[in-house]
Amino acid sequence: MYVRKKRRLKAEINVVPYIDVMLVLLVIFMVTTPLITQGVKVELPKSAAEPIKQMQDGKTPLVATVDQDGLYYFEKDGKQQGPFTAAELTVEVASWLKIEPGTQVIVKGDRKVSYDAVIRLINVLKGAGAPAVGLMTDNVDAG
Repeated sequence: MYVRKKRRLKAEINVVPYIDVMLVLLVIFMVTTPLITQGVKVELPKSAAEPIKQMQDGKTPLVATVDQDGLYYFEKDGKQQGPFTAAELTVEVASWLKIEPGTQVIVKGDRKVSYDAVIRLINVLKGAGAPAVGLMTDNVDAG
């Protein structure tokens, strides 16, 4: 008599399609990641930061200010000058940076100033030759 053997069930998962999908996703992420990381470098101020007295080389920073009326000022060595137009400020800042290259440039904006006015000031400072521009804030405890 013929005895039939029972076949055992195979409990295996075919992972080849999953590997294909994973490799496609890997390629997509490798292509899109450099596009995402490009942008403007911004160092945001921290609330626990120490006030700037002087830089390491003894130079005081150049502080550019925009008020709520859209007028520009700048302060160097404790002397505030202005108001200036954007073109006048570009000339003044460029002359300071030629005299003292590597001087730190900081933007100080009124709380009521629009974001657009601050960005325009940063663009004016970059056009004047500032290598990097920092942002100034008040201490959180100051009110």
